Amino acid sequence: MRPPAPTVAASWPVISVVTPSYNQANFLEETIRSVLLQGYPALEYIIMDGGSTDGSVEIIKKYSPWLSYWASARDAGQSDAINGGLRRATGQFATWINSDDMLCQDALVAHGAHVGFDLNTVYVGYCVYVNEGSAPVSIHRGRVKTLEDLVRIQQVWRSEESRGHIDQPAVLFPRQLFFSVGGLNVENHFTMDYELWGKFLSTGASVSYTDVEFGIFREHCGQKTRDVLKTTRSLLDTAEKLVRSRESLSQDVKDSILVDLYSYRREYNKKYWRGTGRLAKIGLPRSVVSPVRNFRTRLNAIVRGLTH
Repeated sequence: MRPPAPTVAASWPVISVVTPSYNQANFLEETIRSVLLQGYPALEYIIMDGGSTDGSVEIIKKYSPWLSYWASARDAGQSDAINGGLRRATGQFATWINSDDMLCQDALVAHGAHVGFDLNTVYVGYCVYVNEGSAPVSIHRGRVKTLEDLVRIQQVWRSEESRGHIDQPAVLFPRQLFFSVGGLNVENHFTMDYELWGKFLSTGASVSYTDVEFGIFREHCGQKTRDVLKTTRSLLDTAEKLVRSRESLSQDVKDSILVDLYSYRREYNKKYWRGTGRLAKIGLPRSVVSPVRNFRTRLNAIVRGLTH
């Protein structure tokens, strides 16, 4: 059943959606259509392309009559593009949808009709996970409510039981709140959304979980988050930074969280190392395995040189 259509556009706040884009032409048109076909009467859609050379710009131009703004120029990365797009935006509420993700059908109207809007609230709906071909795989909604929940990586964020992580495509936030905490950290390339949630929670903003199927996250081999080691290290570094910088946490709580983060980092590194090959799996240390691997690499190069 479709949600009721809004009747008076003036009574609905402007929602700004930004799509950062760079060389993902295979997915971009589906992303754009998922936003433009929302049917929300006060939609502002901005695309910030980083200078794509794969046909993305031609796709953007095709839809330019319905865009509020678009540009294609070299930038400092995903976070920089999103910050720039939201600076140009005018909406009271905002989100970003990456060029390989989508909004669910009628997500914005459903949110407006059934949830509403509060300027001190960050809303999190359901996120539908799809594969590279857009077939649904699973559905998830986060559980984080407080800063302490957020930085309890093992117990909440990555817990197999609570599955507490917040899915970025399912989040709708007040745009002024975004800028009041400094926007996205352009130096954080893997977990900038996680860091933003931490800054939101540190300001006292509340998180409201809705029953709206809001965002779609596409799983595919080209995602930077597929580099699980770098993503995990960034996640732990960001969590530690959030803990150390927040005066609202008592020293005892900070110490407890930092011990947990250190323990998780140590165990994760061990587990990751054991998965890198047979020698590591049987328990041999890096000091033994690395020289063997380097020798094999050099030997293979010599053999290839002799056979060509």
